[in-house]
Amino acid sequence: MAFSARTGSGHITVMDGALEGGGNNLAPRPMELVLAGTGGCTAYDVVLILKRGRQDVSGCEVSLKADRADNDPKVFTKIHFHFTVRGRNLKSDVVERAIRLSAEKYCSASIMLGKTAEISHSWVIEEE
Repeated sequence: MAFSARTGSGHITVMDGALEGGGNNLAPRPMELVLAGTGGCTAYDVVLILKRGRQDVSGCEVSLKADRADNDPKVFTKIHFHFTVRGRNLKSDVVERAIRLSAEKYCSASIMLGKTAEISHSWVIEEE
């Protein structure tokens, strides 16, 4: 139950299943990678939007907590994104706008997941 995938950019990633499903629990589950990719997609957008807005951003972490449907297909039903944005003199309204733009316009992954899941966001700014 372990699989590898070669992406369009030529990179390889590995996936595995839980022991009870016949896997070896040696790699992330495919649905975990869906969330990880979504987090990366939106963090990328937020940093890019802030930099284009001449904000002194030095980093962005996003943690996702998700619920899934009980029955097949076990789609995501709720996803909460919590951003920790680091930098100097970052303005809360500018960070909020960057997160909103990613969520509503740019992050294909989160917009796609929003078709089945209730999406929410929170954030904190860490001054450096």
